[in-house]
Amino acid sequence: MTADSARLAALTHDDFARCLGERFRLTQHGDTAGSLELELLRVDASALRDRVPRARSPFSTVFLGPAEPVLAQRIYPLESATLGRLDLFLVPIGRDERGIRYEAVFA
Repeated sequence: MTADSARLAALTHDDFARCLGERFRLTQHGDTAGSLELELLRVDASALRDRVPRARSPFSTVFLGPAEPVLAQRIYPLESATLGRLDLFLVPIGRDERGIRYEAVFA
């Protein structure tokens, strides 16, 4: 396990809950130059509870990005003022009038 993946594995629901409303900067997204900002909308543990003992309780995060471009499902580098750089596997989960929602699951 690399230092980056060990650091990511140590993050908890509470770490992300402190960042609700924070904007995360994504600087590499396909062939497009520039950056995007994703706002952390929600941190949820209720849907992922199970009976298997784990080092941490599983949780999910939901980010809101702009309506365009729609990011493909893959790992993206995100920069947070609070958490630093994180490589997160983002999955587009829906669109509304404000933009595209993306989910990252931590099991």
